[in-house]
Amino acid sequence: MIYRFRVILDNDTEEDIFRDLEIRETDTLEDLHNIITQSFGFDGSEMASFYLSDDQWNQGEEISLFDLTDDASARLMNETTINDVVHEMQPKLIYIYDFLSMWTFYVELAEIVDEMEGNDYPNLMFVQGQVPDNAPEKQFEADEDDYFNEFEDDLDLDDYESLDFNENWN
Repeated sequence: MIYRFRVILDNDTEEDIFRDLEIRETDTLEDLHNIITQSFGFDGSEMASFYLSDDQWNQGEEISLFDLTDDASARLMNETTINDVVHEMQPKLIYIYDFLSMWTFYVELAEIVDEMEGNDYPNLMFVQGQVPDNAPEKQFEADEDDYFNEFEDDLDLDDYESLDFNENWN
């Protein structure tokens, strides 16, 4: 069977940037990694990982390109077939490429079709949008809202008299 994926770049621009890909269900996540990097114009030389995801795109278990753990316990892309982690009940993955730039992609299974004779797989089916020169900056809620600033309480930390604690407590 052939899995058709839509791979969407997480960005804050008005233009949607995505690629539609076809790949055999028995290919590995490393094969999927390779076609994603090629279709978005990356050279594929940076560290990358897939993460299992739920319907709300929450990041789950990591599947790495390389094992960087001390005990060789990481789940690896080249040992994991696509149909082991993606199926109709679990159609979403998060893909992060280049951990310094943090290119983040949402990978969603669009449909499963029969393999067509004469087609080469993996296959880039459709391209929408141009990839920016730099990875989009991530905005986190804490960056946008001082509500999370635990030190925003109008205390003067240099004024020991008003801090209401015994400085000889131990």
